Amino acid sequence: MRRLILAALLPVLAAAAVPASAADAIVRVGPPTAAILQGAVVPAGYDIFYVSGQTPPPLNAGAPAGTPVEFGDTKTQTIGIMKKIDAVLKTQGYTMGDVVMMRVYLVGDPAKGGKMDFAGMMEGYTQFFGSPDQPNKVARVTMQVAALVAPGMLAEIEVQAAKKK
Repeated sequence: MRRLILAALLPVLAAAAVPASAADAIVRVGPPTAAILQGAVVPAGYDIFYVSGQTPPPLNAGAPAGTPVEFGDTKTQTIGIMKKIDAVLKTQGYTMGDVVMMRVYLVGDPAKGGKMDFAGMMEGYTQFFGSPDQPNKVARVTMQVAALVAPGMLAEIEVQAAKKK
């Protein structure tokens, strides 16, 4: 009976031993050398901001409506999307360091034989996550999709960010 009671109390005692500040922090799980997290735990007391899928900005914003628009390669599109996400986050007082989850949708690049350009996306991604300026990484999924909303778009990204209330 004593073992049963002790076994039941161990998780409670272990939680009590964790400093309050550590218990209130977002826990980012994964090896430090990985480009992404294996997961993230967002404790109670955090607001979550869901940013809808963002698509790349056109390289020629002045192109007349109805004409083909150039978006660039996957790396260029990823960087443009990340800048848009950063701007959306800032409207609500968040930063890229608050992002905990990301979903990346890549179209097969005709220049890469119809396969998604994962390396190009990673070149853009690593400029915003896991860098000396912004060391936080995110939990992430990356998938190839058949198409996005406009011809020439090779990437769309959505994120969820969390910060203390």
